[in-house]
Order: sequence, then C-alpha cells, then structure tokens
Amino acid sequence: MYVADSRASTPAASAEGTARPAPAGRYRTAVAPTVLALGTVSLITDVSSEMVTAVLPLYLVAGLGLSPLGFGLLDGVYNGFSAVVRLVGGHLADRGGGRHKWVAGAGYALSALCKPLLLVAHTLTPIGLVLAADRTGKGLRTAPRDALISLSSTPETRGRAFGVHRAMDTAGALLGPLAAFLILRATVDGYDAVFTVSFCVAVTGVLVLVLFVPGGRGDAAPPAVRPTLRSALALLAHRDLRRLTVCALLLGLATVSDSFVYLLLQRRLDIPDRWFALLPLGTAAAFLLLAVPLGRLADRWGRWRVFLAGHGALLLAYALLLTSWHGPALPYAVLALHGTFYAATDGVLMAAASDSVPEALRSSGLALVQTGQAGARFACSLAFGAAWTLWGDRTALLLATAALAACAAYAVSLRPFRKAAV
Repeated sequence: MYVADSRASTPAASAEGTARPAPAGRYRTAVAPTVLALGTVSLITDVSSEMVTAVLPLYLVAGLGLSPLGFGLLDGVYNGFSAVVRLVGGHLADRGGGRHKWVAGAGYALSALCKPLLLVAHTLTPIGLVLAADRTGKGLRTAPRDALISLSSTPETRGRAFGVHRAMDTAGALLGPLAAFLILRATVDGYDAVFTVSFCVAVTGVLVLVLFVPGGRGDAAPPAVRPTLRSALALLAHRDLRRLTVCALLLGLATVSDSFVYLLLQRRLDIPDRWFALLPLGTAAAFLLLAVPLGRLADRWGRWRVFLAGHGALLLAYALLLTSWHGPALPYAVLALHGTFYAATDGVLMAAASDSVPEALRSSGLALVQTGQAGARFACSLAFGAAWTLWGDRTALLLATAALAACAAYAVSLRPFRKAAV
C-alpha cells in the first residue's frame, strides 16, 4: 500500500546503502525497499523474541519462584542492559564507513544465539547473564537499523517510514505470544519447546537480513563530519537533540515495564496462568493498527505533540489499573491504551531525533537518545520491583503514575522542537 515503484522511489544510494533524501514534495507516499526489508527482519525477529518475552514473567515468578524484586532486577537487565552498548553499536556503524547492516547483523546473531542458552539456565545468575547477552545484541542492532530507516527516507516521510517499520515489527510481536501460547498447550516441556522454536525463528531473521537488506558501499565520498565518539557526544550541544534526550530519559524513568503491566492485570482479574501469554497480544494489536496512522499524523501535526499524547495514553492505562473497576472490558481498555502509547512514541521518537543529527553521525545520534531512554527504563524496573516488594503493587503503581505525570508536565515545558515537531 505504501510501496512505490522501485524506479521512482529509489534515488541514488548513499554510503549506507540506502536512498538519499529525495527533493521536497516528491515520493511522499513511498516507503523505500530498505524499510520493507528491515521490517521483514524485525517481524521475524520479534516473533522469536516475543515468544520468550510472553512466557518469561510467568516462567521466572511462578516457575522459578522469584520475588517481584528479583524479577524487577532481571527485567531491568532484559530491557535496560542494551543501554550500555547502544552507543558502541551506533559508533561502530558510523565509524565503519556506513556499515550499518553488518553491525545490526552482529546484534541480531548474538540475540539468536542466546535463545538456546535459556534451556540450561535455571537460576538467577545464569539467567541474568543470558538476558544481558541478549540485550547486548539488541543494543548493537537498534541504532544502526533505525539509522538505515532514517537515511532511506525523506524528512517529510520519516514518521511514516518508522510507522511502517514498527507496524511490521509489531506484527511479529502479535504472532510471537500466540505461537508461545500454542506451543505451551501442545507440548509437555512447554518452556523448553518455546525457547527452541524461538532460536530457529531468530536464525531465519538473520538470514533474511544478510540476503535482502542492502549493505554499505565502499566507494562513497568521505563524510563531512568524522564519526568519532567525541563528535557523537558533541551532538548534545544541539538544543533540540539535547532537550529531546532529556525528555526521553525523564519519561523513561516513569515508564513501567510491559511485563509488570501484564502481571498487574493478571492479579487484578485473576487471569489463569495458561492465558497469561496472550496478554501482550492486546498491546501488539493496538500498536500494529495505529503505528502507520500515528506516524503519518506525526509528520503532519508535529512529532512532539504525538509523542506527548502517547504518554497521555499511558497515564490513562495506569489510572485504569488503579481504579476499583473490575469489568470484563478492563484488560481490553488497558492493553489498547498501552499499544497506543508505543505507536505514538517508539518510531516517532526516532523520526524526531533524526531531524537534528547529520547523516555521518545518524546512528550515533539516535543511539544517544536510545541510551538515555533505555537506561532510565532499567532504573524504573529496579525501582518498581523494589516498591512492589516493600509496599505492594498498588502503591508501586501509584508512585509510578505520579512520577509519569510530573515528568510529562516538565517535558511539555521543554518543547524541544522549533519546527519539525512543534
């Protein structure tokens, strides 16, 4: 629906193996083939990763008997450890002459190799090490992949391009929990079967990346800005990017992990364990349906407005979980708002950050924003798990809701963007 004919939508390739921006006003409805290829890789990889994510909270809490604090520690590792290596991945991709594809491929391969290791890890320390390695792979690949999407799109259509990619990515997130649910019902050693199938699917994603995503070109002109760590950090001197990074960090400090949201829903409604793996489907379905429309809205209405509106949806989800309402529509409403939050923030944030980063440092610049956000969410997982253990789930969520409201109010006052996302 969004793919233009390749002869019309693929201008001269840049050093990153992607399309150079087209003249303003042209190809506004096109999505580059690179975006679709990366979307396919992400779809397959997310089937693999979400199969594990869907069963991991129940496996750790019910199967291995971890406390909420112990789970918060592991969940923080799973979602925040990548913050340590995102800057490294972004720098390697830029420094290597635009070899974004190969740095991303190394990250995908590392995450794939971690899946079978979950079969032999049954205590806190080895599971933590496996999850840390898996998130290292995610940290390596995320910034180079998003840089490829950004560089293959025009400034006027970046929100849509990221929306298309995130929609394809979320299709995998929708299929992953469903596959895990079916495997758990059909096998005796359900968790081991999930981890094994997840590994096979992840390997398929790596193969698709190697075969179908364009690589860098060695004959490109040298970049105007030398991609060094110092030049990457110097990007924070840019007002818009600095304020955007601060906002992403502050809001991340009050963003409760998905796994905790699903555990809260299960406890509120006494959902049987066998249905737990289906809860992420609600979030993924809303994300899938809204990613492209909200990406297009961000291009037209302003990326900053859409980004903040997404956090407003998350606040409403928290508020619903804090009410005494126990109606059958509660899980649908919470998960729909949860998915809306991701559709309005995930790709939109990267599209907004791309406006303030030069091509030669695109991967490093995006990694700066991602690192702040991932590190903040790591801290939030630890804090929320500790608060749940000390004071209970309701008090922990109440504190998170108040913190998110305060951070959102401060972010409104910053208004990072003068033009592209006013």
